[in-house]
Amino acid sequence: MSIVLPGEKIPAQHVNLKLGPGLSQTSDASTANSPSIVSTRAGTVNHSSNKSRWWIESNSRRYIPATQEPVIGVITQRQGEGYRVDIASAHNANLDGLAFEGATKRNKPNLKVGNLVYARVSLAHKDMDPELECFDAQTHKAEGFGELKNGFLVKCSMRMCRQLLDPNHFLLPLLGGLFPLEVAIGLNGRVWINSKEPKQIIAIARALEATDPDGGGLNELGVKAFLDKIDH
Repeated sequence: MSIVLPGEKIPAQHVNLKLGPGLSQTSDASTANSPSIVSTRAGTVNHSSNKSRWWIESNSRRYIPATQEPVIGVITQRQGEGYRVDIASAHNANLDGLAFEGATKRNKPNLKVGNLVYARVSLAHKDMDPELECFDAQTHKAEGFGELKNGFLVKCSMRMCRQLLDPNHFLLPLLGGLFPLEVAIGLNGRVWINSKEPKQIIAIARALEATDPDGGGLNELGVKAFLDKIDH
């Protein structure tokens, strides 16, 4: 990882390159054949293991929407045929009532203020409010997106949420071996968890907070010792 400032060029190249938060593609006459990737914020450069996805990690507390990213939103208002949704960004997002698997004008979810939804950012533009969809872009199936019922919402650092989406990260397999576990991870600093009993949900939430780099920052051994002290 390297630290960059706004405007610096990033050596991001891949046949299926996807840019995450903090990166932008620029093109001009001199770079028409090979557009440049530049940073739009200060932070550390990160990429996936196969280098297909790149992003800038910073200590920002406010989520900056990026297309295709999963987020957990809170319904704040019903408007017309859709909803306004708080996704922890500068502006609330729009969610169309038909943006769910199999939804029609006669058959669509009836969400209320305060309900949680797991959604995908379908539009992210600096001059427009973000837009959300509750289905997979390729299959148009729910694929886990939609209303999140019951459970508990944990707020984490955005860095922690990205780590949890890494299949090689230790925490979720560790917790899944101890408790019945349902989880939805939003890259906007929110994690929804559910389990069989309230005390198990509490233990999972505390383990998440203890592992967060902005919290306890515990490693696998530390989390195991931490969980041993909790009556689960």
